[in-house]
Amino acid sequence: MPIFTNVAAYKFASLGELEALQAELRPMCTEAGMRGTILLSPEGINVFVAAERPAADRLLVRLRAIPGLADLTAKVSESDHQPFNRMLVKIKKEIIAFGVAGIDPARRPAPRLAPSQLRQWLDEGRAVTLLDTRNAYEVKLGTFRGARTLDLDHFREFPAAASELPGNLKDEPVVTFCTGGIRCEKAASLLEMAGFTKVFQLDGGILNYFEECGGAHYEGDCFVFDKRVAVDASLRETGAALCFVCQTPLTLTEQEDPRYVASFSCPHCHA
Repeated sequence: MPIFTNVAAYKFASLGELEALQAELRPMCTEAGMRGTILLSPEGINVFVAAERPAADRLLVRLRAIPGLADLTAKVSESDHQPFNRMLVKIKKEIIAFGVAGIDPARRPAPRLAPSQLRQWLDEGRAVTLLDTRNAYEVKLGTFRGARTLDLDHFREFPAAASELPGNLKDEPVVTFCTGGIRCEKAASLLEMAGFTKVFQLDGGILNYFEECGGAHYEGDCFVFDKRVAVDASLRETGAALCFVCQTPLTLTEQEDPRYVASFSCPHCHA
């Protein structure tokens, strides 16, 4: 049975010749047996793919040869099954939908906070607001202890939710975080534009924190956007599932609930 290498990578960078890149990458990935999604846009690239290790390595070598992507950092994990259904290479206006003009993390990024530095702050009990920029259904499976959540259905709702944050936070340390870093990077830039003076983005998001610091100060698992559904602090698949009807992520305990019937209902949509 083959072992699949799961690659998650993104970078905000000014990219051009997107159609030519798409035309090159699509057959390259398909012929290598790769599945997943590569998003290309004028603001950068976002990659979630899985393949056997040699193909994954070749893809990263090619992507890092693109002007502006030489230091593209990838989060890599393994699974014993292919977590994606098909291979897509798409061109988008944004690599993560936001819809706010003037946000440019490539040229004006908020300061990055290393996972080890965040853990040290939390170990020391520093006064810091951890701001979860993910959607509510992701937060359901786990988040940092004491984090502020925003009950988002979609990341496009973040700007409006951010405008409702208490005014005193504008002069206090705020650390934005998400799964792999891409959303919290845009979120941090928006907060800076809104007048927040001590904003940091968790470098590499929760997955990078897990890799460097394990589960310290984190409760639960981390939702991921593939068939694995969630990973634990060791980056291992947890057995979480998605309800076929309402798409709510379900823990193992919720799957034991009598109201959970595969492909029919779960405790959240049973009624």
